[in-house]
Amino acid sequence: MNKIEKNFIGLILGAIFPLIGFLGGWWSTIQLGSILWVEIGALSGLILGLIVNAFFLKKWVARAFEMDVRLWMGVFFFYSICVFGFFMGVPVFNVGLAIPAGLFMGRKLAHQTISAEAEKRLTLRTALFTTGVMAFICAASAFLALRDPYTAANLEGMLRLNFELTQGMIIALIVVGGIALLGMNWWLVKISMRFARRVKETGNHH
Repeated sequence: MNKIEKNFIGLILGAIFPLIGFLGGWWSTIQLGSILWVEIGALSGLILGLIVNAFFLKKWVARAFEMDVRLWMGVFFFYSICVFGFFMGVPVFNVGLAIPAGLFMGRKLAHQTISAEAEKRLTLRTALFTTGVMAFICAASAFLALRDPYTAANLEGMLRLNFELTQGMIIALIVVGGIALLGMNWWLVKISMRFARRVKETGNHH
């Protein structure tokens, strides 16, 4: 594993526990009604996550390509939910996660000796899973948009439209936009995997 791979994987894995700690501390104290307690809870969770990293991150990075694929599926789903929440239910930004997912799986393939058929299967499964998660995110976004009585007004203001959006137009936008995002996700994963798989090794040692 070279330095670029270590830094890339370290960034992905290293953010998980500080994020969980920060958000957990935030959410668990927000009901107390005190900004001070929220700050203390969030900061404490963040520090706890950094302590976990100090003990385990280096070992996780070293074993990253040997870890069960299901664990990485969980990591992808975790980040999908985080991005979805951070951008307040707008699914467009989630498609960006297809790139690091494809790059990681491509490098995982580069570190393995498997048949061309097995490589095709793994590529297909990666595209299917990430696109499936994207479909779930799109469905959740559509549900929220259709339930929100202000969706039409928000879109009209954001897009500076000089006409009124109907419910039918919003549904059409959701369907067309959703299909476009799923197609883009599928393409980005496959192209990222192909690119990462073909990158020549430079000082690659386990």
